[in-house]
Amino acid sequence: MKKFFVVTLCLASTLLNVSAQTKSGGISKEMLKEIQKEVEASPANKALVNAVAANSIDVLAVNRDNAGAFDTYFSIETPKQSITDQKSSGRCWMFSGFNVLRSNFTQKRDSIQIEFSQAYLFFWDQLEKANLMLQGCVDTGKKPIDDQRVQFFFKSPIGDGGTFCGVSDLAEKYGLVPAEVMPESYSSDNTSKMRSLIASKLREYGLQLRDMAQKDRKQASIDKAKARMLAQIYKMLVMTIGEPVQKFTYAFKNKSGKAVSPAKTYTPQSFYQEVVGGPINGTFIMAMNDPRRPYYKTYEVEYDRHTYDGHNWRYINLPMDDIEQMAIASLKDGRKLYSSYDVGKFLDRKRGYADTENFDYESLFGTTFGMDKAQRISTFDSGSTHAMTLTAVDLDGKGKATKWKVENSWGASWGQQGYLIMTDRWFREYMFRLVVDKKYVPEKILQAAETEPIMVMPEDPLFLPDE
Repeated sequence: MKKFFVVTLCLASTLLNVSAQTKSGGISKEMLKEIQKEVEASPANKALVNAVAANSIDVLAVNRDNAGAFDTYFSIETPKQSITDQKSSGRCWMFSGFNVLRSNFTQKRDSIQIEFSQAYLFFWDQLEKANLMLQGCVDTGKKPIDDQRVQFFFKSPIGDGGTFCGVSDLAEKYGLVPAEVMPESYSSDNTSKMRSLIASKLREYGLQLRDMAQKDRKQASIDKAKARMLAQIYKMLVMTIGEPVQKFTYAFKNKSGKAVSPAKTYTPQSFYQEVVGGPINGTFIMAMNDPRRPYYKTYEVEYDRHTYDGHNWRYINLPMDDIEQMAIASLKDGRKLYSSYDVGKFLDRKRGYADTENFDYESLFGTTFGMDKAQRISTFDSGSTHAMTLTAVDLDGKGKATKWKVENSWGASWGQQGYLIMTDRWFREYMFRLVVDKKYVPEKILQAAETEPIMVMPEDPLFLPDE
């Protein structure tokens, strides 16, 4: 009897294994044979397999017809400025935004060299994002923990990424300071561990605030508890980034480092007024190119902002032709622009050159990669990943763009001495966002930008933050 029981169990186990292997939708033995037939067992194919296994794919896929020298002349180029380095952080949005602000300031004072402190505004960015997360937990406190909005706050309580909206909201609220007044710290340059610890603390606090909301605690009690929580986050930020500067003495300097004005005492807010001169919000539009959606419509991303009382990311969706014309108009007037891209696609990092013909992956793998821009966005295959400052364009005899140039924030030794050159065909495929001063925007687009926005969810593939 015992022996029969064991045999029965073994037979049942065998039947289960066969069933698991042949269940509809699984890989059966017959299907595997058909798959393996597709791989030719030729010496040439064996050599290719060995080469790909032992080398970088990009090295093997280099298109030699496109690997030579390329034209670096630009018919329209804004004045150069010092190259910055975001190090191991996701603050490209701030670096690009600051590049635009300092360029606007020095446009009429070309003898002055200035760089703003990213560490200063990053401190406030992190505190504001912490408050946004905690207040979001209060606002959604009575929803179940697996609700999509609740999950949004707990999945990413805080991060480095953002858009130009963060620069405008934070700078207007907290002001600016020169880089030498509040330099970078190790943690502002290398944000991973700091971000991880603060995120863990915020999740813990979020659960406590949800518990208070579910127990119908008075709003005053909830506000008091949140203030205590933010005090701990503030302490962690002081320890990792440094205490934010409240008052400082500063003299503007030229490119040689010589003072060109008497030293003055500033607060961050008064320094902001000195270098920016007024509000940033209301002076620009944020344009995007999203072929999935109707053009000339405005879209707003729910909860995607840097401060709870600030502005959601809001974009007008435009064809690339319109985006290019606005960019050209701005560059012709000497004004740089905040822009963002899927920078990893077809990028030759060594040369600082982005072109759709840089690599021939199709010949290497014997297949095609046939999705268009809309399909790549819809499937999370492509989207805005990195912000850079658009500085130059080269036009042909008919006024059409042939290539573009951006100021990057990966240091002066990277690429083209800190710059990246991209062909127009790459620009049209992998450029996603552009911030344009309203004076360069046609009236038709300005009117469309003021229409009631269509709300989209922050989980949308195209609305991830620039890093």
